Amino acid sequence: MTRVLITGTAGFIGFHLAKLLLAEGFRVHGYDGMTDYYDVTLKQKRHAMLLQNEGFSATEGMLEDEALVWSVAEEFKPDVIVHLAAQAGVRYSLENPRAYLDSNVIGTFNVMEAARKLEVRHLLMASTSSVYGANLDMPFQETEKADTQLTIYAATKKANESMAHAYAHLWTLPTTMFRFFTVYGPWGRPDLALFKFVDAILDGRPIDIYNHGDMHRDFTYIDDLVRGIRLLIDTPPVRPATPEDIEEGDSLSPVAPFRVVNIGNSDKVRLLDFVDAIEDELGVKAIRNYMDIQPGDVPATWANAELLQNLTGYRPQTDIKDGIRDFVKWFRGYYDK
Repeated sequence: MTRVLITGTAGFIGFHLAKLLLAEGFRVHGYDGMTDYYDVTLKQKRHAMLLQNEGFSATEGMLEDEALVWSVAEEFKPDVIVHLAAQAGVRYSLENPRAYLDSNVIGTFNVMEAARKLEVRHLLMASTSSVYGANLDMPFQETEKADTQLTIYAATKKANESMAHAYAHLWTLPTTMFRFFTVYGPWGRPDLALFKFVDAILDGRPIDIYNHGDMHRDFTYIDDLVRGIRLLIDTPPVRPATPEDIEEGDSLSPVAPFRVVNIGNSDKVRLLDFVDAIEDELGVKAIRNYMDIQPGDVPATWANAELLQNLTGYRPQTDIKDGIRDFVKWFRGYYDK
């Protein structure tokens, strides 16, 4: 039985990944700080659901607690570590940048150290589409340079990628970084656009639409995302014998068992079309408050997901209308609206 340590299991993505792995018979230990960045009750209910499965156990603690991270990892002895926990939120990084350094840099280093000491067979860690920053060539591809991050959040994630590459090289630690693209779905975070829009529209409150609606996002449904992660667990990178052995389009490092993989729907959706689809599903028109673009925000994201498909045979493809329908069904049931 494969043992997987997942950080961030009370979070949106970690919860769904843990649920998927448990359904497939994996033994999962979760590690989560239960921070109050958003409603802790939501996090507690996610963990409570996971704890109904006898294959799941959990520890509450902060990533910055080096001793606790190590003791949990040493006792559980995972075969694989999936590091998803982080201080999330592009906009919040403008208000509280230090939280991102503490959690995303120091915390990630502690997880990497545990992976190194235990010599896990695969370390997988979350990055973000935000690392592409000011890049203009779309769809974004993993092999292009990404040196123009626009927020501290994105910068900490790019730092994670660089740190992970160094560890993969120095310790022959197979490491995969995945870059997420605008994840949405049931049990989502309250600070994400779909959650905020549905909540406000049903309450008759206005919704803020940045850059006057001239925004595009590659919306990725949560089930598609965690399926991609699940398949990547079985695809650890191997250090190539020579650079010539790397196939075209593969982000595999020439000097380390290290790879970056986009997980996105490969479908650039206009923000106003996204709002239209929410209105159609709710049967209610939104009160639209058009605003200028926020500092650090980018007008568009769009993933090239060919590498994911080449490695796993899988490609996310949930239609945005179907994903919104699933979220609204969950939201109405959970909040009785």
